[in-house]
Amino acid sequence: MFFVVKKKHLIQAFLILFVFIFTVVCLRFADVDQTVFARSSGKLPVYRVDVGEEKKIAISFDAAWGADKTRRIVDMLAERNLKATFFLVGFWVDAYKEEVAYIADHGMEIGNHSKAHLHMTALSADKIKNEVDSVNTAVRTITGITPRVFRAPFGEYDDKLISYVESIGMIPVQWDVDSLDWKGISGSEIIKRITGKTKNGSIILCHNNSEHILDALPTVLDTLTERGFRFVTMSELLYSTDYLIDAQGVQRLNK
Repeated sequence: MFFVVKKKHLIQAFLILFVFIFTVVCLRFADVDQTVFARSSGKLPVYRVDVGEEKKIAISFDAAWGADKTRRIVDMLAERNLKATFFLVGFWVDAYKEEVAYIADHGMEIGNHSKAHLHMTALSADKIKNEVDSVNTAVRTITGITPRVFRAPFGEYDDKLISYVESIGMIPVQWDVDSLDWKGISGSEIIKRITGKTKNGSIILCHNNSEHILDALPTVLDTLTERGFRFVTMSELLYSTDYLIDAQGVQRLNK
């Protein structure tokens, strides 16, 4: 049996295949945070804050694995009188109580990064509640302060998760500057990524125990400070009332 394929149909099939391959390649190599494509939500976390001409930014460190670099990171910030926010996973809090206290005692903010670093969009409402509430309780027991900001593991959000976080007075946050330090890239590459992308109101994502964070951090802090940026905690950067979050995840005052 023979099939006759019209030239027009062959060309259409080729074009469809070309567009598919081109899209995959672009997503693979594009310099973007691809967690945005995994979001299954009408609600959005905060990716960046519209602060107008005010040159303030928030650098953050997610802590889930290891702690041997944490105090040095805190010291580098404190020596420069700069602030940062550390998003802590519950099992990290349980394992490193002294580091938790050290972070808080040096004026850094502690955020909630869930209890067990799970894919929270796959969890029931009760499990989401436990993942969030247990960390708030653990941090409050050690520091006396309840976290005000939440970051979901893997950057994965949906309406159910965001609604619960907001219902207890917390603000869900993401980032607009990804250092990619977790990939093991060099200190110079981390510096280039952060200093090349940071702008007014940026939220910078780093990790407390990435391979080259200590190599990069002094230059990152000094370079951005020289450019006039002011490092504040996440809560100091965010608007806490009368705000909206636009389609790009930018938090703006509701004027």
